[in-house]
Amino acid sequence: MSTFVFFLIPIGLIATLVALGFGIYSLAKGGSFNKRNGNRLMRLRVEFQAVTIAILMLFTWLISRGGA
Repeated sequence: MSTFVFFLIPIGLIATLVALGFGIYSLAKGGSFNKRNGNRLMRLRVEFQAVTIAILMLFTWLISRGGA
């Protein structure tokens, strides 16, 4: 189980990075694209971050219980 969770961590990190990149791009581009998508992209980044942190906590808990 901890091996499966271990492989989810990079996926969460990459998803967060992609959402952040698109959010920054939206902010830099400005205009109607930013008005439509800027806030949504940053909320998505926060959601990805929360999920990734939860996965990290789960992995840490599994390792501490000897679930390696």
